[in-house]
Amino acid sequence: MHRFSRRAALGLFGAAAAVPALSACGVGGESEEEKARKVRIAYQNFADSTLLVKEQRTLEQRFPEHEFQWTAFDSGASINTAFLSGALDIAVIGSSPAAQALSPPLAVPYQVIQLLNVIGSSEALVVRGDRGIRAIPDLTGRKVAAPFSSTAHYSLLAALRQHGVDPGGVDIVDLEPQNIQAAWERGDLDGAYLWTPTLTALRRNGTVLVDSAQLAAAGEPTLTFAVAAREFLDRSPDVAQGWLDATDAAIRQIRTDPRPVAEAVSRQLGSSVDDALGQLRQNIYLDLEQQRGPEYFGSPQAPGELAARLRATAGFLLAQQKIDALPDLATFQRALRIPEPAHA
Repeated sequence: MHRFSRRAALGLFGAAAAVPALSACGVGGESEEEKARKVRIAYQNFADSTLLVKEQRTLEQRFPEHEFQWTAFDSGASINTAFLSGALDIAVIGSSPAAQALSPPLAVPYQVIQLLNVIGSSEALVVRGDRGIRAIPDLTGRKVAAPFSSTAHYSLLAALRQHGVDPGGVDIVDLEPQNIQAAWERGDLDGAYLWTPTLTALRRNGTVLVDSAQLAAAGEPTLTFAVAAREFLDRSPDVAQGWLDATDAAIRQIRTDPRPVAEAVSRQLGSSVDDALGQLRQNIYLDLEQQRGPEYFGSPQAPGELAARLRATAGFLLAQQKIDALPDLATFQRALRIPEPAHA
């Protein structure tokens, strides 16, 4: 298993010597036939349906002629960088980095193919219990961490805005989850907005001020997507549909019989089954048919609201100077690939 942090991925553009490091992910001296049989998947270490698919080797069994490479990434920003270098085919990514990817200057050539979950209390703003912080306005002058351009960063800024707090008055620092935990343990941070399982560790001596379920209820939802490279979708539509079938089955199992999913997730994450079960219950899962509803993808005849939501997120990123320009609605509509119902 490979693992990429955002900073490691960004280094790919800094030195030609870094390129061979990606040969195991499908970049290098392979033939076109070998490349076509290799499927490179980026996942993130939080509880979701894709970890069951990975654990059970569902895709490997359905497509034995293909080689599936699963790589753990720390954030959506590093995933976007890997897509730009041609190192990925499918990825799990949040709505904020996806909106950034579809906007200039990145303009990553991928499409959103699935809504894996609506993020709930699995992402939250937690503050240290010994710093006298009782409410969001108390964050003025404090140091708060979040992985920049992530759904957590989006939610942090949305929470500040909702409470009339100037983000410029908060010392917001850009850290990956594992670095947030280290800084938290050193006492360097007053708070952090991030996701499980690191969030679970911080909660032990912290207090949650707001979570993403509450922000969603207040009109600031964040989502987790599956995205796929356009070239991969053109080359391997059967494998792309196989991904949808497998993850849709896992989503349905989370809703009806979550414990076996939690057992698989616990093995993948090295957590207890109860922790994994708790994490799974913190998000909202929609099957492929529900994702085709008007508030999400919609249908080819009646596009849904998802493109507008992505554009609104991009507008937020533009205000934060994280993108160069706001694309029109049609750009985001073209970036959506309405998922077909699961195939038996």
